[in-house]
Amino acid sequence: MRWAELLLLLPAAPYRLVAFPFAALFHHLCASGHLSLTARYVFLLAGGCLLAGTAMGSYAVLLFIPAAGSVLVLLSVSPAHAHTWVFALQMSWQTLCHLGLSSQELDPQDARPAIALSAIMLLTQKATSLALDIHEGVVPLQLAQGPLQRALRLCSYLLFFPALLGGPLCSFSRFRAQAESSGGLPRRLRAAGQQCLCALALQGLRSGLWGGLAGRQGCAGLGCPPCLWARALLLRLAYYMHWMLDEALLEVAGFGPEVGQGDLSLRDLWTLETTHRLAVFSRTWNKSTSRWLRRLVFQRCSAQPLLATFAFSAWWHGLRPGQVFGFMCWAVMVEADYRIHPFLSTRATSRGVKLLYRGTTWVFTQLIVAYILVAVETESFSTLCLLWTSCNSILPLSYGLALLLLVLAKKLKQN
Repeated sequence: MRWAELLLLLPAAPYRLVAFPFAALFHHLCASGHLSLTARYVFLLAGGCLLAGTAMGSYAVLLFIPAAGSVLVLLSVSPAHAHTWVFALQMSWQTLCHLGLSSQELDPQDARPAIALSAIMLLTQKATSLALDIHEGVVPLQLAQGPLQRALRLCSYLLFFPALLGGPLCSFSRFRAQAESSGGLPRRLRAAGQQCLCALALQGLRSGLWGGLAGRQGCAGLGCPPCLWARALLLRLAYYMHWMLDEALLEVAGFGPEVGQGDLSLRDLWTLETTHRLAVFSRTWNKSTSRWLRRLVFQRCSAQPLLATFAFSAWWHGLRPGQVFGFMCWAVMVEADYRIHPFLSTRATSRGVKLLYRGTTWVFTQLIVAYILVAVETESFSTLCLLWTSCNSILPLSYGLALLLLVLAKKLKQN
């Protein structure tokens, strides 16, 4: 795979790489005491605006409008109603942007709309997370500060350049603490260097896999399970690289996540590729977004929280047919996973049966994950129909049928 082909999937990657020296410069100026607190927030905000203008062009306006609107809401609405108003504003605007841009005939080679939509989605995460913190009293808006100072801090958090184009989600409290501290740059650079090396290794693995698939004769297309699995593996490796670069950029700037709070560590990578439980995969995949969804939807929903969480995730991602189908299928598969594995594990008593159980369920998990990821990434309805009518649907349908039978058996036992 050529770098140009990789950048079609990760269009913001070049802009992240360009931001690295500016992130290191910011951290150096902070550590050496050359930037006052106000200057630090101005630097971060100005860098975010400049990066948005460079990466998105005129589409950057689509990002600045909801950012300014959320700041105005947070400064003018009482803490008890801040989350409701910010959530309504962000999701309404984001949905309009998704629908508006998807309905236009855009140049497929123009990456600016995709970068803008991704940044708006990340902005929704930060704005709603901050609004929840204010609503719950975790982040009090200090009345001793002037409105301009408060507005500067809020705008800087929503648009600070190290997290403008990628995650993981950084809380406002951690953002303030890190912006006002002066941590050691060498340690940050060492951690960022390790993550960049990991990203490079993943790219090498991805290139080798792509080359092996290109020269492979035999089955191809969505109807071939091995081909579908390999295609999903290429997608996963691209996402892993994306998260590694994001965390490396945050580390260089001094905003690295706490241990275990990032999107991907080597331990997470091992878990994602070796787990035989789809529920474990789902909790580990894109961890900061999973925690955000859990806090925003799962913990606040009294009826069918799992289904509501995946339905909201489909809405947040854009509500394309593939996303709706993929996330709803994901919800059913996770619910089936919660019921099937306790049923099977109690019957796997001997060592040989346990190995068979774990090996078989690992293969099933890999194939179901591949099916879901390819469905979510599918752009057209016709391609989605090809996936649905292929033999790859047999396993998800079997899981769904097993879920139905186990639910009915539980009800009959209760009666």
